[in-house]
Amino acid sequence: MKSSCHTKQIPSLKRIEGQIRGITKMIEEKKYCIDILNQIKAVRSAISTVEGNILKTHMKECVKDALNSEKEFDEKVDEILKTLKR
Repeated sequence: MKSSCHTKQIPSLKRIEGQIRGITKMIEEKKYCIDILNQIKAVRSAISTVEGNILKTHMKECVKDALNSEKEFDEKVDEILKTLKR
């Protein structure tokens, strides 16, 4: 199974990684709960954006390639649905 190139997502993931470290520091410094929660929401939103971008690429490349075969297409659709249900 081939994998699409998702290198465009690396800067966002590195930013998210920094946000997570910031949340850890906020907790260690006993910052206000709502401020911590706001940062957690920001991370969740950023992760959701990356997830959407990767899904979009998957649909445009991997699923599009599978359109040549009904069986392959059905497998790709099942794969996506299974992933989204997690």
